[in-house]
Amino acid sequence: MFEKIDQKKTLLDTKRPLSKYTLMSLREKLLVEWTYNSNAIEGNTLTLQETKVVLEGITVGGKTMREHLEVINHRDAITYVEEIVQRKEPLSEWQIKNLLRLILKGINDDYAGVYRDQQVFISGAKHTPPAPYLIKEEIEKLMSWYEQEAKQMHPVTRGAMLHAIFVGVHPFIDGNGRTSRLLLNLELMKDGFPPIVIKVENRLNYYNALDKAHTQKDYNDFIQLVAKEVEDSLDLYLSAFV
Repeated sequence: MFEKIDQKKTLLDTKRPLSKYTLMSLREKLLVEWTYNSNAIEGNTLTLQETKVVLEGITVGGKTMREHLEVINHRDAITYVEEIVQRKEPLSEWQIKNLLRLILKGINDDYAGVYRDQQVFISGAKHTPPAPYLIKEEIEKLMSWYEQEAKQMHPVTRGAMLHAIFVGVHPFIDGNGRTSRLLLNLELMKDGFPPIVIKVENRLNYYNALDKAHTQKDYNDFIQLVAKEVEDSLDLYLSAFV
């Protein structure tokens, strides 16, 4: 499944390091698109261009304070992911809570960085997340899986499954989707892959693949969806050398 991806990744590695300004412009492009799409999947109504101007410090009329904060917070969470990658820190429960803290800062401070204490249901999904009293145990199982089985997996499989398992537990009251997509990219970036953007126009396929993973323990559709986005991001980076 990953032969083409691995070939493109090897080709990109031979061309590194990228020039300073190319790298900066690629980062800015992906930061805006990642922030826009991740927020739009969760219902944020800011357009791609509006997201860009909010990141530049401009307020968009007719949009809520929450929508503005979601953009700023997501940018800060991406910066945190980049810092983890630079420092080569192993994934921890504390990091996951920190990501959520950044996502919900100023939006829902009472639940920023703490596990939910209420049952939640995901609209449109067959899967029901575990009861609140099971969350700690489920996250411990996830971390154990990550530290043992996941280490043997291809980075794309590992990142996709980390995202899927985490969002299936749905450990927080809010911000689970954004946090899971940050965790997916964290795994990819640790292995030298560029971050990917799960596009809002693919939301239905994305949700269906996740629901299949949660209800049937069949992760193939979701891994393939992620692999397609990985290839797109590699193509974007390689296009800088044409």
